[in-house]
Amino acid sequence: MADQATQGTSEFDILILGAGSAGYATALRAVQLGFTVGLIEKSKVGGTCLHNGCIPTKALLHSAELADHARDSAKYGVNVELQGIDIAAVNAYKDGIVAGKYKGLQGLIKSKKAITLIEGDGKLSSQNTVTVTAADGSTTTYTGKNIVLASGSYSRSLPGLEIGGRVITSDGALTMEQLPKSAIILGGGVIGCEFASVWKSFGVDVTIIEGLPSLVPNEDASIIKVLERSFKKRGIKYSTGIFFQGVEQTNDGVKVTLVDGQVFEADLLLVAVGRGPNTAGLGYEEVGLPMDRGFVLANERLHTGVGNIYAIGDIVPGLQLAHRGYQQGIFVAEEIAGLNPVVVEDVNIPKVTYCDPEIASVGLTEKAAQDKFGAENVQSQEYNLAGNGKSSILGTSGLVKMVRQKAGPIVGVHMIGARMGEQIGEAQLMVNWEAYPEDVAALIHAHPTQNESLGETALALAGKPLHG
Repeated sequence: MADQATQGTSEFDILILGAGSAGYATALRAVQLGFTVGLIEKSKVGGTCLHNGCIPTKALLHSAELADHARDSAKYGVNVELQGIDIAAVNAYKDGIVAGKYKGLQGLIKSKKAITLIEGDGKLSSQNTVTVTAADGSTTTYTGKNIVLASGSYSRSLPGLEIGGRVITSDGALTMEQLPKSAIILGGGVIGCEFASVWKSFGVDVTIIEGLPSLVPNEDASIIKVLERSFKKRGIKYSTGIFFQGVEQTNDGVKVTLVDGQVFEADLLLVAVGRGPNTAGLGYEEVGLPMDRGFVLANERLHTGVGNIYAIGDIVPGLQLAHRGYQQGIFVAEEIAGLNPVVVEDVNIPKVTYCDPEIASVGLTEKAAQDKFGAENVQSQEYNLAGNGKSSILGTSGLVKMVRQKAGPIVGVHMIGARMGEQIGEAQLMVNWEAYPEDVAALIHAHPTQNESLGETALALAGKPLHG
């Protein structure tokens, strides 16, 4: 391995295509391990998460939370009047957060002298080369002893559903200069529920259309029940179990038709049906990589089976989460270095949906645990946040649910309630370190905190509830 990349270098120990969460994490860990890195990016380092996803949407959600606090302030003895939502100021706040994080990331990467940032459109041209087209049209071919593909994802639509006009994706929703009076959201997963929550807090009349039987269908049944009840209480309307058929744009709005003939009307339609892998036209198939519906197939060590090519992040089937990308980037750098890092299954990666109320989960749902171990070998326990002092102070409701193997470890933790995403850290340690409820019950959880709710749930699951 070389100690430092020099100006004009075209050969690297690790050549990375894409500088989003997964790509730049690979680069940062790789230089710690003594590798030289070529990091190729056609747009801005940070990728979707920083510029069009995690960070800007959570900034909007914080503004939405403040709007709701203002509406409810009298309940807490504080007389505040919500005079309206200044969307231009909201966007300025959001963009300022993004700009600050982007500047920090640029500085971090620049400080690592073994990373060469290569600007332009990259295309895999052989098993060990990527050809980059610069803004002026010139091309340069770079060589890597190892290639890491981290080209990210895009906002997906449905076949025949064209984006444009009053039909937008999350990208368009993040740059709106004025709020609609009403909106239909196609998709009741993470993205759909987060935007529904934001817009409702901003005063928009929101309807979610989800073809599957429930909102957030990948969550535990107990969590789904609480979310749907909470959304209904907030006035967020939703239709589940009936699929979308088509949309018609008019001068005044959109008309969305479902397969059973139902028609919904609103000012605009947000298409939030997930994200697709950004792999088209990047040379992956030509080089012989195994592909499925645009995704790159890799083994559990994230190797594609072709040359020394690895694939990570949103282009690999599974959860499309920034922190999964970080973890996979670190993993691949360590794998290349021969450190034999530990594989973390997707099911044990923590997930948070930042709507109100927040959903946080890790590990197996109760049904998945029953399918895996047999219903007779699974136990679960729910703790209602009504018994948690800090949650009552915050004015939130919800629950914590833990799932364990009978006389065995905790295999799943599922939570819902305002700010409960902040508790996912301990929950993922329980699941990934295969803690027993009896182990957790012996630990002390500070009072009064929402964190106590995990301790209370573990106490109950261990057969010795304190406040239950």
